Amino acid sequence: MNSLVDQYFKNQVKWNPEFRALRSILLDFDLTETLKWKVPCYTFNDKNIVILGGFKSFCTLSFFKGTLIKDNHSLLEKPGENSQAIRIMKFKNIQEIKDIEHLIPSYIKEAISIEKKGLIVDSKSINEHPIIIELQEILDNNPAFKKAFEGLTPGRQRGYHIYFSGAKQSKTRKSRIEKYTPRILKGIGYYDCTCGLSKKMPTCDGSHKVLFTT
Repeated sequence: MNSLVDQYFKNQVKWNPEFRALRSILLDFDLTETLKWKVPCYTFNDKNIVILGGFKSFCTLSFFKGTLIKDNHSLLEKPGENSQAIRIMKFKNIQEIKDIEHLIPSYIKEAISIEKKGLIVDSKSINEHPIIIELQEILDNNPAFKKAFEGLTPGRQRGYHIYFSGAKQSKTRKSRIEKYTPRILKGIGYYDCTCGLSKKMPTCDGSHKVLFTT
């Protein structure tokens, strides 16, 4: 048990019973309990397995490679339209956890097994999604940008495209592309670390937040 997580639960009012119930299940496994992105996270050999999340109307148990888990009981959901790897279990109250607490361990066990085997989630190429007009224009008219963007891994290309296309207005989409052009030219992905503090290089793990709290 992690003292930082203990403190987190003391300060967590809304989903305290639910989180404690899920924690009790998780601690039965050979997982390291830590605090990441300011919420409880459980790892195996420094690899993220599951993380807890609290929202307005529900709390979640999120599996980082949930898409690889055999969801025999139909308990997993996609957290968002563009989610490829993560799958979540959603709970609105403690009773919903109690109803399936005998099933949750099998999902955790499989998630650990997936990590032990070194399985990875295949990222979809950006070519499988329509490219927004604003991005296509700069690809057509800026050779340096085109070379840098196409030099990114498919996952990094997709990450940028999801972010750019998430804006409703064309003006905002153009602004986002302009803002991140320097990063793209340097070969840095949208989710990559730029502060050098991440323990999951090159991916950002939220460690940069210490810069704003010290």
